[in-house]
Amino acid sequence: MRTRIRYAAVLPLVLGLAAGCLAAEPLAVAVSILPQKYFVERIGGDAVRVTVMVPPGADPHSYEPKPRQMTELAASALYLAIGVDFERAWLKRLRSASPRLMVVRTDEGIPKRPMAAAGGHRHGAGEPDPHIWLSPPLVKTLSGNILQALAAADPGNRAAYEERCARFLQQVEALDAELKTVFADRRGTRFIVLHPAWGYFADAYGLEQIPIEVEGKDPKPAQLQNLIQRARSRGITAVFVQPQFSTKTAELVAREIGGQVIAADDLAENWPENLRATSQRLRSALK
Repeated sequence: MRTRIRYAAVLPLVLGLAAGCLAAEPLAVAVSILPQKYFVERIGGDAVRVTVMVPPGADPHSYEPKPRQMTELAASALYLAIGVDFERAWLKRLRSASPRLMVVRTDEGIPKRPMAAAGGHRHGAGEPDPHIWLSPPLVKTLSGNILQALAAADPGNRAAYEERCARFLQQVEALDAELKTVFADRRGTRFIVLHPAWGYFADAYGLEQIPIEVEGKDPKPAQLQNLIQRARSRGITAVFVQPQFSTKTAELVAREIGGQVIAADDLAENWPENLRATSQRLRSALK
């Protein structure tokens, strides 16, 4: 009889602990690129588990997911799209492989500049520039969309998501103010970039990027010489290079104009520190 009583007393506790463990299971969220992981974790906290499809050092224009990633994706409840080329090539197939996956476009409501304005793109001029995460003002809109997506998928944690999002937006606003100060006396300054990823960043702080790529391809010798002459005549001294692409042409341009090569990873995970460090390097290189 005492054994029955003991089990009867313990069973509700066991069931309660089991239910608590199930309730604490984080929301599985998939994203395309590393900066998104940073945003989602700032807003989601411990309530989310984030899978990134394009790993560090990979090119989102051409990356193909590995079988292991497809397996991880199958366990995800939510895919937060941002508009990069990887999604145009793979998102339909990813959704077919995981029918329960809910896809949300977090770039919704963000007007995009055409890549033609930035000198072309690896998939053709005229397409929308996807690099919206490099602009703190646009990240505010991204964050709001991420918040709504997480809250819709996990309404029980809405209040916590809203609180974290509010704190993150304060950090974004502080970074935006800081970068405006960095470039306050450099508005209108031009810099050269191998791949035109920094257009929104330039727009936010009164700068202008001049890409080495022409219609998404390496320039021909005559085009390269014309770029060098333009850079010399305009006093351009900064050349951005990204780790996903060969830097040979950028280094050649920098030598010819007496400029400085600046490492500028548009896909770094630590988003605020990356923008802060890149801005300081660019500011130091500008004459």
